[in-house]
Amino acid sequence: MSGCRKRCKREILKCAQYLLRLLTGSLHTDSVEDELEMATVRHRPEALELLEAQSKFTKKELQILYRGFKNECPSGVVNEETFKEIYSQFFPQGDSTTYAHFLFNAFDTDHNGAVSFEDFIKGLSILLRGTVQEKLNWAFNLYDINKDGYITKEEMLDIMKAIYDMMGKCTYPVLKEDAPRQHVETFFQKMDKNKDGVVTIDEFIESCQKDENIMRSMQLFENVI
Repeated sequence: MSGCRKRCKREILKCAQYLLRLLTGSLHTDSVEDELEMATVRHRPEALELLEAQSKFTKKELQILYRGFKNECPSGVVNEETFKEIYSQFFPQGDSTTYAHFLFNAFDTDHNGAVSFEDFIKGLSILLRGTVQEKLNWAFNLYDINKDGYITKEEMLDIMKAIYDMMGKCTYPVLKEDAPRQHVETFFQKMDKNKDGVVTIDEFIESCQKDENIMRSMQLFENVI
């Protein structure tokens, strides 16, 4: 592997680690300036100013994230294999491959096989600082694997299995093998209001907002991002 590729993956990993700390609440806004002082940021002000207007990040936060993407890799895109490699380092106790695939597709909104800096920032802005409605819309898109506007029981099961596979054997108490299916049966029965075998976005959002247990379980989805 060339030195450039090694440095690129190192920078992307730093970016991912920063994002994970943000998502788990261990990085506070006050520390952004400290991280910024430690980095020499190269950026295009016009592009960042546009993203600042389109997202809920400050310009300084965008500069830090921009560095992770483009300082060593001018192409500024992450392909699926690199995305999977990054995720596997956060969940070494399990197999994160399938979940990383689903998550990559959720970020890759134009379905061109690559996540650009702009794609990533727009998705991350929703997940970190969006309204409940925006977050649930994003979550629905994740579960709607084939993007047909509906969630089937099979799609929900695929996502749940992927999450359980990623968490590996570290859960306590140890989960039964059929736990993902039981989880889905419970959720799907509550969400499929008209019993037509699919969950629409309205059913999904209404169910999540009305059921505290579902909202708490939705945090699992947020925590593994």
